Amino acid sequence: MTDFQIATVGDNCIDRLAAPLAVSLIGGNALNVAVQLSALCHRVAYFGAIGNDPEGDRTLATLKEMDVETAHTRVVEGITAYTEISVDEAGDRRMDFEEFGVCRGYFPDHREIDKLLRVRHVHLGWIDDGGRLRRLLTEAGVSVSQDVSVNADPENLQVEGLAFAFASAGASLDEAVAVADHLLARGVRTAIVTRGEYGSIAKNASEYAETGIEPVSVVDTTGAGDSFIAGFLSGCLCGENLFDCLVKGRKVAAVTCTHLGGFPQPAVPL
Repeated sequence: MTDFQIATVGDNCIDRLAAPLAVSLIGGNALNVAVQLSALCHRVAYFGAIGNDPEGDRTLATLKEMDVETAHTRVVEGITAYTEISVDEAGDRRMDFEEFGVCRGYFPDHREIDKLLRVRHVHLGWIDDGGRLRRLLTEAGVSVSQDVSVNADPENLQVEGLAFAFASAGASLDEAVAVADHLLARGVRTAIVTRGEYGSIAKNASEYAETGIEPVSVVDTTGAGDSFIAGFLSGCLCGENLFDCLVKGRKVAAVTCTHLGGFPQPAVPL
């Protein structure tokens, strides 16, 4: 047995927000999901690579502060991943440049895979392994989720066998349903599609649910999708139905929108 029940695997990064904010924050899909699941009182470990640089030290220290298990967080010679983000006058964000650093090429070793094979659920973030880890885990019967929005490269985006696939769509409900149906037809067991300010839907072979968003005064939407994933997965792990899982996801995402970054943390000036 392991001392954690959930693992997240894949990306972490330093989000560098340009002026007028001019600060950096720790983020990345897999890391954000781990932190939010921990905040929801789940025992979770983060599997990924950080650089042996000050930003890697900062990331590792933050994970520990957030009660995320870091025994399988690998420190690698090189730079910690970062994303350059510009902010316009309306507060909208645009990703201008991504450097994946030591996240590029990361793959768990055989001891780490042995751990992953024995946990209750694994969430995959960005990982450039051509779908190898997803196949290995799902073929062994492990419950696996993935955010297909952060793995848009077709080489890394086969979804067969996923217990949960998270995707995004535009405002149209018909479009969201079509995306969900496409994922289900490709072998996903439950498809979840977010629609921005219009809410989200979830669908599987026997159940369909939809919900709107939780109204809040938005400060920053960075990481809100990752928080939604954590809330939804938390509901599933607690045995809730699809509608209640959507509601839990939107509640966690709403809180994230009220502060900078994917979880509460000190913003470091650039």
